[in-house]
Amino acid sequence: MRHFLAGPLSRAAPRSAGRLACFLVAFLTLFSLMVQPVAAQSILRDAETEALFTDMVAPLVAASELDSKHVDVVLINDDQINAFVAGGQRIYFYSGLINTADTANEVQGVMAHELGHITGGHAIRFDEGAKTATGITLLSLILGAAAIAAGAGDAGMGIMAAGQQAAMGKFLAFSRVQERSADSAGARYLGEAGISGKGSINFFKKLQNYEFRLGIPQEDSYGRTHPLSGERVTLLRDVYEKDPAWDKQPDPKLEARFQRVKAKLLGFTADPAVTLRKYPETDQSIPARYARAYAWHKSAYPDRALYEADKLLKAEPNDPYFLELQGQILLESGKPDEALKSLRRAVQLTNNQPLIASLFGHALIATEDPQYLDEAEQVLKAAVNKDNRNPFAWYQLGVVYSQKGDNARAQLATAESSLLEQNYAGAIRSSQIAMAGIKENTPDWIRAQDISFIAKAEFERNSRRR
Repeated sequence: MRHFLAGPLSRAAPRSAGRLACFLVAFLTLFSLMVQPVAAQSILRDAETEALFTDMVAPLVAASELDSKHVDVVLINDDQINAFVAGGQRIYFYSGLINTADTANEVQGVMAHELGHITGGHAIRFDEGAKTATGITLLSLILGAAAIAAGAGDAGMGIMAAGQQAAMGKFLAFSRVQERSADSAGARYLGEAGISGKGSINFFKKLQNYEFRLGIPQEDSYGRTHPLSGERVTLLRDVYEKDPAWDKQPDPKLEARFQRVKAKLLGFTADPAVTLRKYPETDQSIPARYARAYAWHKSAYPDRALYEADKLLKAEPNDPYFLELQGQILLESGKPDEALKSLRRAVQLTNNQPLIASLFGHALIATEDPQYLDEAEQVLKAAVNKDNRNPFAWYQLGVVYSQKGDNARAQLATAESSLLEQNYAGAIRSSQIAMAGIKENTPDWIRAQDISFIAKAEFERNSRRR
């Protein structure tokens, strides 16, 4: 942006005005994109991770006086060190942030900050900063165009350029105020929850070191959406050190769970060679074995993966997530019959946790034994009733219906899956086929109609954007 404005400017008024008009469009598009959820990102779903996040954020949600039923923490598969909110009460964490954090306490510091954005209504109020900035931009464009039309081309271009700079400066200042407000609110929630702010300070120091490595100037935060991490550490330390929770020790059970999930996440997302370097065979800890099991499974070495899973279960025979891992390895290495025992037990121990239940349902189908179809239908219906945001479970339920000859409901389940995956054309097609085969005005027919309406509206909106 700055390079464009600093480059040579043509004296030809139509061409110059055209460039600035294009710049304005890009500027407005930037604001539009910044307030939209990152729907295209790859979301990671895991029963153990989601249970951990729920327990980590719960005391902070209580301190913020939000309703815990409506606060959700979502994990995105991305190496960036980032977290954000995008409307509603959903916090998005990038896997890179989890991999960078050393402790659960550090992640809780970020959670508290993001809750500060939610309670401050910052995603909603984003339009305030955008409107002010675009107002300046539009005014400068009008005045500049008038000057160009009057023959003062250089003056007109100067007005436009100054207007763009002022608009961006105004918006960035607005963003920094929101970040400081979220910092302050987050510190308050940590204190009221009795959680030490040391993790928050430590994580900001990590960000500060990251800024140093990138060569980001540390003199002032002008031209940035966030205050400098060093500034935040200085301000927050004074608040945290006065809080009674400053010297409180972290929950050892929560910390142990975090280390497990962190290792599991690395094993699942990273190149296996990276995982095996970080967690070599000499490391016999639970997190190390967990990470290696996923790395070996990802590398198509099922025997080695099962060896690590068996060792984990020897240490903790009734751990549902170790049973889930064992079942997953067996299922995905072509042994669905052998996977059933582990997965059935995992489902029982977690009171039919929907993500684990959907994997169990898949294993029942994969045996290709008709005797399991009724059980698979029961398991998968229970899974989608508890969590209807899982396209995999809906797809598997569709397979069950198809194998039982209920093609209309197979199409309805496929429509549900397609809608969740934003395949709106597929959702429209499947929902209409379902409606044709289901008795009119029954609950399933009405749901198929709803999916059709929603998918058509989204399809048309996306078409207009192109």
